[in-house]
Amino acid sequence: MREKIESESVSRRKALSLFGLGAALGFTLSSALEPLEAEAEEAAAPAAEPTGTHGMQRRQGRRAHRHERRHGRQERRHERRTGEKPEAEPAEPAK
Repeated sequence: MREKIESESVSRRKALSLFGLGAALGFTLSSALEPLEAEAEEAAAPAAEPTGTHGMQRRQGRRAHRHERRHGRQERRHERRTGEKPEAEPAEPAK
């Protein structure tokens, strides 16, 4: 009944090798558990909004406003330099 319990401490080498093996196993399993690209696209297609995300909408709004400001400055500059209003330009197609 007299058993000697030896607690063996883990050396740095063993700990690093265990950590490396765990990391390699984690990367392997994570790539194996990810859905295929086709499955991911099928799942994301119905949920996507046709107009884009909120951030995309904000960015497009800023771009449109910036374009309008620049166009207005260009028209005012032309009028100031030549004394005549520029001709109406055709509207740009929606992007």
